[in-house]
Amino acid sequence: MKLQLISLAHGRSGDKGDSVNVGVIARKADYYEILKSELTAERVKRHFGDMVQGKVERFELPNIGALNFLLHQALGGGGTKSLKLDAQGKTFAAALLRMELDLDENRYPQLNTFKQD
Repeated sequence: MKLQLISLAHGRSGDKGDSVNVGVIARKADYYEILKSELTAERVKRHFGDMVQGKVERFELPNIGALNFLLHQALGGGGTKSLKLDAQGKTFAAALLRMELDLDENRYPQLNTFKQD
């Protein structure tokens, strides 16, 4: 089953110098395990491609059903130096939520809510 990440989570992002901090929060507690398994730092790095020049770190926040990603070297030097249109990284969460996931319905029975009759 193909779903955009936005079906499973919402997010928020902002700058930390030349890095972008992206929080991804599961819409339902059941979806956190899917996020934890499918949304790796490597996958996020691939999704952003050349927009992120440095490494991507992932931090798990199970108590709130969220993942936090730190995307290094993503803002062209940071808010005060960057010539990028989004120098504070506010649109990165929206861009990540557009990521398409190809999920195995057998592995994740909680996806039954998305099946169309």
